[in-house]
Amino acid sequence: MFLTQEAAASGNMSGVVLVVYIIGIVAFLYFLMIRPQRKEQKRMDALLSSMAIGDSVMTTSGFYGVIIDIDDEDQTVVVEFGSNKNCRIIMNKTAIAQVEKAS
Repeated sequence: MFLTQEAAASGNMSGVVLVVYIIGIVAFLYFLMIRPQRKEQKRMDALLSSMAIGDSVMTTSGFYGVIIDIDDEDQTVVVEFGSNKNCRIIMNKTAIAQVEKAS
């Protein structure tokens, strides 16, 4: 019932292989899921912080409008939809999907 050196060495080797597999899976998940999400979040933060009055925007619901007021304290914007100047909606900055700078 004594373990030989070969059996002990193969037991240690399987432990090392298991650790390498776990590290490989964690690295794969990081580069496949976590890193792209952080990159997209940084892009959206830069987009939302660069908004200015007069910029054309598209909301997450697909409506196009023009920013007429920005409240940085409450993280809200007032967007005017259409050309009749009567449709103004206060919305959260995170509801903006795209920003096109005013010329």
